[in-house]
Amino acid sequence: MSYETVLYEVSGHIATVTLNRPDRLNAITRQLQEDLFNALTAADKDDDVRVIILTGAGRGFCAGADMKGLDETSNRDWSDVPDEGWVKENCKDHDMEGVRIDFRKTNTYFPGISKPIIGAINGACVGLGFVLQLFCDIRFASETARFGTAFAQRGLIAEHGSSWMLPRLIGVSNALDLLYSARLINADEALRMGLVSRVIPADSFMDEVREYANWLATGVSPRSLKEMKREVFNALFQTLAEATDAANLDMARSFKTNDFKEGVAHFIEKRAANFTGS
Repeated sequence: MSYETVLYEVSGHIATVTLNRPDRLNAITRQLQEDLFNALTAADKDDDVRVIILTGAGRGFCAGADMKGLDETSNRDWSDVPDEGWVKENCKDHDMEGVRIDFRKTNTYFPGISKPIIGAINGACVGLGFVLQLFCDIRFASETARFGTAFAQRGLIAEHGSSWMLPRLIGVSNALDLLYSARLINADEALRMGLVSRVIPADSFMDEVREYANWLATGVSPRSLKEMKREVFNALFQTLAEATDAANLDMARSFKTNDFKEGVAHFIEKRAANFTGS
């Protein structure tokens, strides 16, 4: 499976999706947005894939929107263009059956992918690239990674759901700090804020990311991963009572699965698990 601006590889139940415009620090274009969506949905539909890694080619994760496109946008006469018209043309909802509308927007759809997405932030992660990593399930940073919103320096706003997700990850005060100042932070500060889960030495970065992904792909139930992801992101919109009631139903359904039987059996028999996702 090949794409113009994204590399796609499947190995050992792990799909690795790599933003592949290294000469532009993987800056985002419409083609890249389309390729990325298609690659992630392909991984989601592939029964052999249990975990997805998202990273960038070369020395950066993603430098945000391509500046050539931003330059053209800034020099365009927008006086006669209705605001709603721009939104309709540029911010279309994705066609994702069974996914709540919140997670079908142009750049907020990662939670609508049923399998875990690990953001492997290998370098610069700025602007729209910063937004993309917010919606990954887990974020690991290379020690060389740098993070920044950049929006205020471009005269823009907190784009594409970042005003919703960022404070949920790092708190309101930290979120407003990064949004207001547009300052760059290093991987260690991102870890202290809770923006990333782990900082990894550059020379072993992808090896350690893959080691973690391999554990998710082989050591735990793929059905559990899917259900937990759905539970957690749905719970962002639920009361405690609603989330608990939904979890109770999910628990009852789990008792009927092969993975539940295997989960108990492999522990009692003191052997490696052989989960099937059924």
